[in-house]
Amino acid sequence: MFFKKSRKRNIEKAQSKTLSRIESGADRFFLIIVSLLILSGLIIFSSATLMLVGTAKYDAVRFNQYGLGFVGGLILLYIAYKIPVSVFRKTSFYAYVCSTILMLMVFVPGVGVFHGGAYRWLSIGSFQFQPAEVYKLSAVLYMALWFCRDFGKKLDSKINFYQRTIPLLVMIGVSAIVFLLQRDTDTLMVTVAALVGMYILSGGNWKDVWGIAGLGCIALIILIFSRPYVMQRVQTFLNPSLDPTGSGYQIQQSLIAIGSGGVSGRGYGQSIQKFKYLPEPIGDSVFAVAAEEFGFIGTTTLVFLYLMFMLRGLKMATRSSSYGSLVIGGILFLITVQSFLNITAMLAIVPLSGMPLIFISHGGTALLMALFSVGIMLSASKEKKIGVR
Repeated sequence: MFFKKSRKRNIEKAQSKTLSRIESGADRFFLIIVSLLILSGLIIFSSATLMLVGTAKYDAVRFNQYGLGFVGGLILLYIAYKIPVSVFRKTSFYAYVCSTILMLMVFVPGVGVFHGGAYRWLSIGSFQFQPAEVYKLSAVLYMALWFCRDFGKKLDSKINFYQRTIPLLVMIGVSAIVFLLQRDTDTLMVTVAALVGMYILSGGNWKDVWGIAGLGCIALIILIFSRPYVMQRVQTFLNPSLDPTGSGYQIQQSLIAIGSGGVSGRGYGQSIQKFKYLPEPIGDSVFAVAAEEFGFIGTTTLVFLYLMFMLRGLKMATRSSSYGSLVIGGILFLITVQSFLNITAMLAIVPLSGMPLIFISHGGTALLMALFSVGIMLSASKEKKIGVR
């Protein structure tokens, strides 16, 4: 009995040492990439806000971005990194339910805020936030719980359909309801892309993937013809000169800003378009401001950082446990799909959307949740050395 207890204590000590090594094992290269993206965001955003100098919004916008988003986000990143990913796993269902309730609360009078033609914000006193940012993260955390049970296994097509495809379709259906009620088709597409990406990572059936893609195309066609604002975006994309002073104005001014940046740009703070012509220069048009001021070299460097963020994140995912791998992959899809949608929209490669550029655009809630999500990715990556599955 004594030897058994002694052996048990030795095993516990060895596990404790292993855990302490894991706690100090954050991926340094990944942290460097994230730091460079944040630094790029601070530089680009500070330049974009020069058009607000002397206005009442200037101090409020800077506090929201730097105080709430940057400082608050870094604090949440550290907290999330220190929390074992098993905690997120255990609480993912409750987080998802709460985030769904928050999504519906935007329609409650006195709590929801109507802005830009839709209810997408919640107001608590003087504080406002967008629950969609919380919802899409909680959806990833909860969906990873479903998919990790048979992670990487090639299941029988019938079993796969009931254990993986049905839960995915249910999650997509719920997401479609809450996002379309808010008229937020852009965030819906990003969330669906992340969920389908997680399904593929888990070993899902490719036949089902193509079936979901087909249903998605049909749903998109119905959405285009049933929602005038979606139809207008498509028409503007196909012919930007159709309404140059209306729906086509933003994309035309964006292309002018990007083109005038040339190879090396006009220089920091020297953008002309952001002062008089470019709509939302601190929001979804911030990439155009960056292109005008830092040129092809600067924007190529920025795109390269996002690519490195994606590739390093995928490497972290391959080294993590089943649940951790899916969480890392899901968050990775959320951030990179949204960021590249913003960039390609500004280049007129895809229809214009109102998606902010992660780490760069104005939006305290978006930056706060992005950094919190990065912390969860780092927490999930620590699980690999003890083989938790």
